[in-house]
Amino acid sequence: MTTEFRKLPWANGPAGQPRRVGIEIEMAGVDLGTMAEAVQTEFGGRVERLNPFLSRVRVPEFDDFVIELDARVLQDRRYREHLRALGIELDDEDRETLEQWLADAAGILVPHEIVAPPLPLSALPRLDRVRADLQQKGAKGTQSSLLYAFGLQINIEAHSLGAEWLTAILRAFVLLNEALLKAGNIDLTRQLSPYIRPFPGSYIRLILQPDYQPTMARLIDDYLEYNPTRNRPLDMLPLFAEIDRERVWAAPVEHELIKPRPALHYRLPNCEIDDPAWSLAQPFNGWAEVEHLAANRQQLQAAAAQYLQRPAQALGQFTDQWTERIRGWF
Repeated sequence: MTTEFRKLPWANGPAGQPRRVGIEIEMAGVDLGTMAEAVQTEFGGRVERLNPFLSRVRVPEFDDFVIELDARVLQDRRYREHLRALGIELDDEDRETLEQWLADAAGILVPHEIVAPPLPLSALPRLDRVRADLQQKGAKGTQSSLLYAFGLQINIEAHSLGAEWLTAILRAFVLLNEALLKAGNIDLTRQLSPYIRPFPGSYIRLILQPDYQPTMARLIDDYLEYNPTRNRPLDMLPLFAEIDRERVWAAPVEHELIKPRPALHYRLPNCEIDDPAWSLAQPFNGWAEVEHLAANRQQLQAAAAQYLQRPAQALGQFTDQWTERIRGWF
């Protein structure tokens, strides 16, 4: 099992500060209390149980870890509106009992999730120890059931907020998307779900053209035209909303779900937390390959040219080559 987190080619963020990364880990098989305890054991802090669907671990060293049942209708308690419409009002005791029952029932299908705050890259091995603790306590991941489409999401702080760097990242990602799917054995349930729909071929061909050197405004506009959704394996909407909120908000996208932040939202990987041979380093190292390709301008240009020129069979050989390279870091 690979537990070494590969170094990124760009260590610093836009202002020269060390880059940080937030991780979201979806799972089943353990309750929110067990998850919060695992975080507290590693990072310290204080656990606050806000309701049966949501807890926080307040860690002074960083920021709050959010431990939640990922179901907005329950967390927002909108189910109460439906009960009132039926003339049903609950007292505090009945409400607590019902909410605990709802949390237990929904937890069969709805992922329990650890949302880590932005952490320095040096803290990732500590988060991986949380993963190992929960694996030993029975956490279940993507491949434990055909009903699960659980994932691991990486929010990696951008090195630059400039169009040139972001274009290179997008090019490298679309070139490596198929290889990342293969190397990561992305579960068919997740591939068929709406959450990680691939980038349209027309968009890929557009951004891989050698003369595609967009301004930031054009880069965002082109992205919004072809991808008016968060459901991409690399979701750029939070980052673009951080750069130009008005431009993104003017587009027909899921505004209520977009949280502007200076980070690339990598949504592709499985969460294989129940597999003792899996670690957080594996999906992170897959992302690192994207950045290393983006950093090598000559290699990136050559790969783009091959992608645009080769027939499907040769393109498959190209993908297989990169798959083996990525697996070398797993």
